[in-house]
Order: sequence, then structure tokens, then C-alpha cells
Amino acid sequence: METIVDTQRPQYHFLPPANWLNDPNGVIQWQGQYHLFYQYYPEPLPKDFKYWGHAVSSDLTHWQNLPIALAPTPGTPDEGGCWSGCTVDDNGIPTFIYSGFRDGIQTPCLARGSADLVTWEKYPGNPIIAAPPPGIDVRNFRDHAVWKEGATWYQVVGARKEEGMVGQVLLFRSVDLLNWEYLHPIYTAREDPALPYAASSMCECPDFFALDGKHVLCISVWAKDGVYSSYVTGEYVDQQFTPLYSTKLDFGESFYAPQSFKDEQGRRIMWGWLRERRSDDAQQAAGWSGVMTLPWVLNLNEDNSLRIEPAPEVQALRGAHRNWPAMDLTGSVDLEIEGDSLEILAEFAPGENAEFGLEVRCSPDGTEKTRISYNSATGILEVDGSQASLSNDAHRDISRARLDPTGDGKLKLHLFLDHSVIEIFANDRTAITSRVYPTRPDSLEVKLFSAGENAKLLNLDVWTMENIWSES
Repeated sequence: METIVDTQRPQYHFLPPANWLNDPNGVIQWQGQYHLFYQYYPEPLPKDFKYWGHAVSSDLTHWQNLPIALAPTPGTPDEGGCWSGCTVDDNGIPTFIYSGFRDGIQTPCLARGSADLVTWEKYPGNPIIAAPPPGIDVRNFRDHAVWKEGATWYQVVGARKEEGMVGQVLLFRSVDLLNWEYLHPIYTAREDPALPYAASSMCECPDFFALDGKHVLCISVWAKDGVYSSYVTGEYVDQQFTPLYSTKLDFGESFYAPQSFKDEQGRRIMWGWLRERRSDDAQQAAGWSGVMTLPWVLNLNEDNSLRIEPAPEVQALRGAHRNWPAMDLTGSVDLEIEGDSLEILAEFAPGENAEFGLEVRCSPDGTEKTRISYNSATGILEVDGSQASLSNDAHRDISRARLDPTGDGKLKLHLFLDHSVIEIFANDRTAITSRVYPTRPDSLEVKLFSAGENAKLLNLDVWTMENIWSES
């Protein structure tokens, strides 16, 4: 019997063997091992209930699948699903704080794990917070980030105010992780030109952490212009958060619900969920849905924006390498390379009034391609997937972000092509991730292009990439 190869399935971005994946949950490094928990449904699509899937890695790159960590328990607050949450170290005991779902309502719950994080016992007194504070929509109170200051635990929970349907992030404190006192909103979404992409009618999946002398609040927002993830950097003093800067975490249409942790090297590492951008029927036919980003390493720039880079461990997946030296860009340049599993690192001198960039996943006749362009006159980086697929099941997204060159006037594009994933890091501060679903087996070509004045390629490196499951 002939084996059918799924050409859309990523090979070096994490996803489970089959079925549904969404939010990363409880990400942590424990006793030297990286643990990735995630929202999961273990039956064929479509999804019904939320479980916590689990995988472990010693190198942040190659993964081993482990048994399901959390499953709904009938007759309890999570009988309808174990929704998003986090993992903390409670004096050597791994502990989940997560949202249990029952009858349309989510409440914070707790479970404690074995030393290897494989088996988990739910607290019999769940929920640990019986209901949201007054004025909060009881059906929009969920998702958790927990940390410790001295002897006191603090927790933020995503929420929505009943009045005006305004998103908030609420702050609680506890001495034992079981009994929680509500303090106040740590953040209230609002229309503010100084804080773009932060207005929201709901703040989901809050992630709150210290970074390089400031604090960062990541939220997944329901906004007038869509559903996406943004971040706010600011000052956190005496349990009060003062925002200073905000923007999107990723300017594509797929990225959502990120979560981060501090590893043993002191790095802030983040994953996000990459939603499918194709029809439900196509997802069901494939038998899988949802992918994780590569692991990101976060730092803070001087202007309070995030510096976003792929973790250097990903370089261990590099295979064959080719390099192109500097060249002036005029028209289209066929690089005579092909691939749907590549890493591309390109550095440009933008010139004036030029539009230039890369075309990837191109068919020889141009009927399928994804165009990644930068316009030096407008400062706009664009990922144009309008011709990415001939399939009627595929969305054809066009994503844009404002991007200024570096201080030396250069533009660096770091691309990761992984079958249906295109993950882009621009100047280590702007991310755009796209999902593309080429139908043709020959949609593999990579090209440079330029129109306008004086654009120049300074350097180009391309690597093939290995499968992260090759050692499983």
C-alpha cells in the first residue's frame, strides 16, 4: 500500500503526532529538561474537550512525546475541559494552575505533579478561586500566570468587565497557592494612541514577567481589527503596572496565545500557537491541526520594545549550507535552490525608493508563490500570500508591519520555511508568521527580487533543515 506523504505537515516545528493542538501551557525547565505542555484533544477532529498534552526535550529542539498530563474529570470543575494555565515550582513540587471548564464557566484549579512531571493529582478542593470578583463576566475569566515575590505568590487572570465589555488583567495574591485574595486590575485595555494593539474586549492568556529592568505583559486580545497577541512593557512597582510601550508580538494572522518561562540560563523563552489558515474540512482530512512556533528568546531594547530572536539551539538542525556574497539587486534573481524545509538569513542595504525581498515556495511557472517584500520609501514589511496556494481550502493572507532599518541602515530578514509554516524575524524585533499551503509538488523555488533604486544584497545564507523527530 502506497504511503501518502503530507506535504503540509511541518518537520521542525513542534506538533503532536495527530489531532488538535492549541495554546502552549505550563512551559518550564525542570531538572534540566524542557517541558512543553499544550492544549490538546486526543481524538480525531473536530475537537470537543481540552486536555493537556506533554512533550519533553533535553536540547529545546528534539522532542519526545509523553502521556497526557491533564484530562477532564467527570463531576468536577474541569469536567468540560482542562483549559490554559501555567506551571510553578512550589518548594520542589511541580504545580499546575489551570482553568477548569464546566457549564460554560471557567474557574482556577490546581494539580500537583510527580518528580518527573508525568503523573498529576488534582487538588480535591478545586476550584481555588470560586468565582471572579464583582463586575467581571463570569464566562470570561480564565488563563493564568503565577510568580513568587518573597514568601507571597501572585497570580494574574485574564478577564472581561461586564460593563462596557472591556478587557482586564486581574491581580491576586496567596501564601499557599490554595487561598487567593483579589487585589485589583493590573491592566485595563483602552483605546490609546500611545499603546497601539492593546485595546480589547477580552484579555486572554496573560503572561507577566520581569525582563531587563522592566516588566512585560503579554495578552491575547479581542480587538475591533481582529484577534491577535500583543505585549505591553512598563514599570511594575508596589503591585501597580504602568505601561510605557505596546505593539503586536507577531504581525501574521496565525500566531496566538503565547507563553514564556525563564530557563536555567536566565533566558526568557517563549512559544506561541500557530493556528491553521485553511478550512475545517482540510484540517479534518489531514488529521492534525495547530503547530508551535520555534522557541523565541526575548530581551528588551532601549526603546522598551522586545528583541525577538529564534533560540540558538535551532541551529543544531542545520544541514547543507550555501552562501551568496554581496550583489546589486535588479529585477528577479533565481537562486537555483529549492526547498520546503529551509532556514534563510538575508541582509540588505535598502537604498532609496526600492521594493525588494524574497519569493519562496515558488512554482516554476509562478502560479504559486509567497512574496516577502520591504518598501524602503514606506518602511513597510509585507508578506503576500495571495498566490501561496491554488487550493480553495487555503486562506490567502497578506500581512504587514512597520519596520525601520537598523542604526547602520541595514535590513536583516531571518526566515524559517517549514512546509506550511513561514516564520520570519526582521531586524530581531518584528515577527511575522504565515501559514501557506502550496498544492504543487514543485512549489519549492527561492528567488530574490528588486524594483526601484539602489537596493543591495549584502549577504545571504541558506541551510536545509533536519526533522526534529529524527532521533525519536
